[in-house]
Amino acid sequence: MLFGLDGVEIGLIIVFLCLFGGILSGFPVAFAIGGAGIISFGIIAALDSAGLLVHQAIDTGSEAYRALVASGLHPDHISVFRYPELPRMDTAIFPNGWEQALDRNVSFIVNRMNERVLAGASIETLLAVLMFVLMGITLERSKIANDLLTTMARVFGPLPGGLAVSVVVVGAFLAASTGIVGATVVTMGLLSLPTMLRNKYSPELATGVIAASGTLGQIIPPSIVIVLLGTLAGDLYSAAQEQRAQLAGCSDALTYLGEAAVVSVGTLFQAAILPGIMLAVLYALYAFGYAMLKPHKAPPVHVEASTGEPVTRREGLTWFLGAPVALIGGAILAGYIGLVGSQDVTVDSYSDAGETAVLRTNVSDQCKASLIELHGQEKWDLAVEQQKVIDAAGGVEKSHQLSEEEIATARAAKIAAAAPLSSAILTGFVLLSLVLTSARGVSPSADTRPLLIGAAGVVLGLVVDAALISPITSPGRTVLLLAIPLVLTLYGCRYAATLLGKNDLLRVVFPPLVLIVAVLGSILGGITNPTPAAALGAGGAIMLAAYRKLAEEQKSGKLIIWSSFAVVIMILAGINFDLRISRSDVPLEDWIAFFVAQGAYHFSLFGILYSCWVLWRSGVLPPIVRETAKVTSMVFTILIGSQLLNLVVISFGGEHYIQQFLKSFDNELTVFLIVMLVLFVLGFVLDFLEIIYIVIPIVGPVIYGGTFDPKWVTIMIAVNLQTSFLTPPFGFALFYLRGVAPPEVTTGHIYRGIVPFVLIQVVGLGILWFFPSIVTIVPSLLPH
Repeated sequence: MLFGLDGVEIGLIIVFLCLFGGILSGFPVAFAIGGAGIISFGIIAALDSAGLLVHQAIDTGSEAYRALVASGLHPDHISVFRYPELPRMDTAIFPNGWEQALDRNVSFIVNRMNERVLAGASIETLLAVLMFVLMGITLERSKIANDLLTTMARVFGPLPGGLAVSVVVVGAFLAASTGIVGATVVTMGLLSLPTMLRNKYSPELATGVIAASGTLGQIIPPSIVIVLLGTLAGDLYSAAQEQRAQLAGCSDALTYLGEAAVVSVGTLFQAAILPGIMLAVLYALYAFGYAMLKPHKAPPVHVEASTGEPVTRREGLTWFLGAPVALIGGAILAGYIGLVGSQDVTVDSYSDAGETAVLRTNVSDQCKASLIELHGQEKWDLAVEQQKVIDAAGGVEKSHQLSEEEIATARAAKIAAAAPLSSAILTGFVLLSLVLTSARGVSPSADTRPLLIGAAGVVLGLVVDAALISPITSPGRTVLLLAIPLVLTLYGCRYAATLLGKNDLLRVVFPPLVLIVAVLGSILGGITNPTPAAALGAGGAIMLAAYRKLAEEQKSGKLIIWSSFAVVIMILAGINFDLRISRSDVPLEDWIAFFVAQGAYHFSLFGILYSCWVLWRSGVLPPIVRETAKVTSMVFTILIGSQLLNLVVISFGGEHYIQQFLKSFDNELTVFLIVMLVLFVLGFVLDFLEIIYIVIPIVGPVIYGGTFDPKWVTIMIAVNLQTSFLTPPFGFALFYLRGVAPPEVTTGHIYRGIVPFVLIQVVGLGILWFFPSIVTIVPSLLPH
């Protein structure tokens, strides 16, 4: 044994030394990772051929080993860490020679590139990375962040620590629109740091709040970190739980867990919402508290007043709080009492299968014992009782095709039970009503007649829905019946939009807010997966940036506005009408809807192309495309290089060795704490991309193979990495900020300023640790 170390341990040391050496050499990280894999494999192969690397493996032919297996212990639970007294034998770390390992690595790397980079199941999710990067860089380069910061300073500036709170709010906005930590920190540093210093803010508070707010992109969706973690977490969790079920004596994870072992990127986005908001609120509370204790270091700032009309406190409470609460609360109450509901009366041509027990009971004795240990005796007894009832009734009903009479009966029952008001129509009119009430609050002295006409249209629309529209009314007839109410409502909303446009806050915040809500709402609501939502965000960001550029040039942006409406019309046509014109019998209204959707599609496409041309002629588009290509290429090159490095670690048994070490701890909590500590330390020297693609695949089978919720595990990892990127002296966010800070701001200022926010991060991790429901409650309430 060389230096008294096991050959696998020496191999791991060589790999990490080559990796860190490559990163510290200044060579591009994306290529240094792959190069580290090749160089480390060559060194290990040479040492192995010279007989210098010897691995002491457990002698599986010994009596002691056979006795452990005969006692019922699974071989996967037997390792040198758990049973160091077992007899061992010396083996080469490449049992069949490094040549065969190299041959296997080459074939594996080709297969993995095909699966994960070129044509695998995860490639569609990885495309979301490109779209989110394009969306974020477009918003960054279009100076929307500058407008947001100026506007928020007008709102919060007069408060103690108001500028710091403004930075937190804008940082959260940019995090939800970009998901790129470096871009957010640099942007906020360039925009807000000189302003805060000019207004006598403490350099420590200014730099700390900027660096911390910039890292919110790690956790607030659509976070690229979560997209990349999610593509791995799903596979790791599924495979680890299948192995766990096998070790428990059950046939599969579904039998053992009682549910499918699945976690998606969309579900992780849902899980990250509350933790991200929680951290942003903690940052803002600290800034406000700091200003209250040390007002001379965070004084109020009186920024130029807004151009909007003054609003009294009573008017603000009425129209910005009372009216929205009444509208939304009324709609929810109407749903609870049965006035509002789904109008869908579709009946499946096949019967539903009968209900099954909460757990499968037809299992082996070993699986039964494992199920009772996992779920408890009470749930097992309930499953047994449920299965007895099902068996007494003749077993689970088999699905069969329904007759025409059965379909008609089922459909009639659905029609009779339908609510008077459609939930979709009510939701649309409530949203339009909120526009009307907001306009009334923004400009109380304006002419209210158009707003009243719009409100009358809302009331008329709901009356028409209740009196004339039934669940069997065709979509075309529904559109005709609602035409007049919609015209009246949109007339009022058009006037309301002109009033809202006079308010600086709404004019600046509303467009990016709508874009963020559209992107995240489609994901969180289970309407679509992250990739189409990211494409929507990228297209919307381009149109938003072009509209802003035209406004700067004092040119009309109506074409872009109408293109945005065309997207809405296209989506509504696709949702409410059957656009499959290849059917044998297509009604006239579906033909009309098809041509309307086609026209809206081509018009919206023209609007996007026109927006691209506006950005190109103004010199904005080329740098956006170059930066997007650069970031995306880096991500995929790191993905390829990390796969190569992982295969090298696997080839000499390094991955198995690390996993066996972690599994040797009987306490799952201890294992997770060790992994979190290692990830925290690695975050000092590795970017999140390297950690996700190099470290997580190695430790993932262990931390995702236990009882912890995979959503909670993933979000804890993301927040932990965010903490690591803030921690002095190696935090990446600190280096980003140091690069754009003025000379009077020293590195000491940055380090001292970030310490309280690191402590806040630790507090946040502790809150998530003791209250995991903060992570799991939103996914449990929203559709997947």
